[in-house]
Amino acid sequence: MHGDTAFNSELLAGLRAGVSGVSQSEVAVCVPFPYLYQTRSLLEGTGISWGAQDVSSHEKGAYTGEVAASMLADFACRWVLVGHSERRSYHAESDTLVAEKAAAALAAGLTPVVCVGETQREQEAGQTHAVIERQLAPVLALGVESVSRLVIAYEPVWAIGTGLTATPEQAQDIHAMIRQRLEAAGAGQVRILYGGSVKASNAASLFAMPDIDGALVGGAALVASEFLSIAAA
Repeated sequence: MHGDTAFNSELLAGLRAGVSGVSQSEVAVCVPFPYLYQTRSLLEGTGISWGAQDVSSHEKGAYTGEVAASMLADFACRWVLVGHSERRSYHAESDTLVAEKAAAALAAGLTPVVCVGETQREQEAGQTHAVIERQLAPVLALGVESVSRLVIAYEPVWAIGTGLTATPEQAQDIHAMIRQRLEAAGAGQVRILYGGSVKASNAASLFAMPDIDGALVGGAALVASEFLSIAAA
């Protein structure tokens, strides 16, 4: 929850100016709902796509304050985050609700970026694999046709804004496990992003891992040069 129209104009101008130097990566931004029109206006035709940070599981109706997937599509969104750790934590979103949101996004032609990840307490208790499998289960139950059209993002909650960081090898271990589950579901080609305090200084070492296909960038995305350096890596 960052930005205003002036800040956004400057940030997106920096991305527009530098994205031509990023040839091997797909670049996208997911912005707060009020700025979707501004983002679309500033990024159309640049090669940078855009999306939202959340979506309702409902198609339409008496759900005051929620935003439907069709509304996001109306702003030419391509992506939407679902199940981000902050939504799961602060809004008590269940694994089932996350899967329902992913299904709603797919039905509207959007690509959901489904976030999974464990807390520090769960990590220290050795529960990481069990937690990820539990979070993935209702998403994989949507079926191969649906699963093949989404993106998975692994975000270890304990490595976000805490000063702690996962090593590339730790991240790869979880990405490999997720890949195995996707392959078992017939969707081994699905992209898996890493989202734990990715910075320009650690991006290359993370992307060198065989099952890390990209990044879900947090705070570093608020600085155009930093974000572009990650994308270039």
